[in-house]
Amino acid sequence: MPAAVLFAAALAVLVGAPPPSYFFPVPLRAQTPAAPVSARVFGSPAGLVFNQIKADKVADFELVMARLRTALANNPDPVRKKQGAGWKVYKAAEPYEGSILYVFVIDPAVPGADYTISRILAQMYPAEVQDLYAKFRDAYASGPTMWEVTPVAPPAAARR
Repeated sequence: MPAAVLFAAALAVLVGAPPPSYFFPVPLRAQTPAAPVSARVFGSPAGLVFNQIKADKVADFELVMARLRTALANNPDPVRKKQGAGWKVYKAAEPYEGSILYVFVIDPAVPGADYTISRILAQMYPAEVQDLYAKFRDAYASGPTMWEVTPVAPPAAARR
């Protein structure tokens, strides 16, 4: 399924019902970031992560996302490189509850790979990770919400 379609479908669901929270115990509308968990691993072929970011912290969040992108691209670990290839970040044009919504589209998800951002940053930037993580953590208006998703095959008639 194309990332744009997955993104649009996820936003439609987001407006209509609260998302399931597989790895983040705090729902999207909560007022505090989620407590750290041991690992962020997708058990499905693809995933979405919704990030509600404070409008005045967009620059900090995007700085960390740029460093994350570089960390994944330059990491000597082939698993990290695969993660980077399938990890896209989208920014919603419209504000959401006074915040800016960013959606991570992970497609394909790397089986068994840990998507914990602080761990990825620590591997490549050990001297900077405390500062980067503080910027990342403080940017959240609400804790992130992770969805595991599976592509749906088109009806048989559409495949002809």
